[in-house]
Amino acid sequence: MASLREPPNEQAILNIYESMRSELSQIYSNITDLEMQVSEHSLVVNAIQPLDQSRKCFRMIGGVLVERTIKEVLPAVHRNKEGLEEVVRKLYETLEKKKKDMTEFEGKYKIRLRKQDESKEEGGSNKKEGNAQGVLVGAASTS
Repeated sequence: MASLREPPNEQAILNIYESMRSELSQIYSNITDLEMQVSEHSLVVNAIQPLDQSRKCFRMIGGVLVERTIKEVLPAVHRNKEGLEEVVRKLYETLEKKKKDMTEFEGKYKIRLRKQDESKEEGGSNKKEGNAQGVLVGAASTS
């Protein structure tokens, strides 16, 4: 007996798969952005840590530049960096789960990715087939 959420046809399967790929791509993009922010926070910490703690320091808060001392700013930058690192860790966990789900989906519907090299080797004589966006969907097994 088919499950209630069984996609009705190959196009629906392809749409779901493309959505999953898009979601993975978005997660990768978010991880990259956040890792860049962690790196920038590390640069700031390394730059101001050896300085005199009473020295003037400027910090952007909600789009407003405010004057503080290094003693006040350094702990906040550390907290922000730790928070970003935690979010990155959680995103990596989510990424692994989504990859696993996608692999199971590929196995269930016999999805194989067509590599660009294979398309070129075929000679390109069948142009209609080349527009399939590189995803092949096999019939779902009923056993």
